[in-house]
Order: sequence, then structure tokens, then C-alpha cells
Amino acid sequence: MNFRIGYGYDAHRFAPNRKLVLGGVEVAHTQGLEGHSDADVLIHALCDALLGAAALGDIGKHFPDTDSTYKNIDSTLLLGRVKDLLHQKGYAIGNVDSCLRLQKPKIASYIPAMQKRLAEVLQIDPDRVSVKATTTERMGFEGREEGVSATAVALIYHE
Repeated sequence: MNFRIGYGYDAHRFAPNRKLVLGGVEVAHTQGLEGHSDADVLIHALCDALLGAAALGDIGKHFPDTDSTYKNIDSTLLLGRVKDLLHQKGYAIGNVDSCLRLQKPKIASYIPAMQKRLAEVLQIDPDRVSVKATTTERMGFEGREEGVSATAVALIYHE
């Protein structure tokens, strides 16, 4: 089999009067994330990891923030389109692993729902989707509660 690995990163600052959406799940918090779409950093990092593994560019190439089509779009729709692009190129998703970095809110109780939602969108078993979270011990922009970042890796293979 032809295995390929991709890596993704995204970060967004907190903003008032927005919902906080992470991994396709609404998380209770006093602020959301600023962005052209719903600013779901976890999904954006996953999109970049998957696109990178297939050498298809990045999320900005496929869904530019200059296109009003993507204004406030649910990022699960973008992830579904990325999955479709991979399938069109003959790739299947082996597994994905991700990590959110934020001081608050605590999200451990949301992780199972995120894994389930991401697995549904990617059409893979939930045990092939890993979501982790960590604080940065109050260091950096995440530690100062200015925003959230996420990293992701993806393994794909040619069917």
C-alpha cells in the first residue's frame, strides 16, 4: 500500500458574540473564535493534515477566506469536501490524531462527541479518530486565554 502522512496546524483568537465550535461540537464558553468560517481550529488543522498528505495544498487554497461562500460556514462541511477530494484521488483515511491547546474552557467531557462527529464526517470508525487537549500552563497566547490552537496528523493510503 502507498501510505502518506500529513500535518496540519491552525490557530484562532477568541472573540465575543460567537459560538465556540471545536471538532464540530458546540462547547459552552463565554466567547467563540474569530474567523471567516465558524473558526473550528480542530477541523481546520485536520483539513490541512489530510490535504497535505495527498499533496493537495491547504485549506486556504480550497476554501479561501476571500470567498463569501464560506462566510460563517460549518467547518464539518469543509471537512466533508476534503474527504471527498481524497476519495476522488483514490485515497482512504487510515486514522487521524489531533491535539487542541487551550487554557479554558476545559473540554475533556466534549472529546467523545468530537470523536464521534469527526468520524461521521470522515466516514471512518470512531476508534480511528483521536482528539486530545492540553493547556499550555498559562504560557503563550493559549495560556493567556487569547485563543486556541490545534495540530493534527493524518495517515492516508491509496486504495
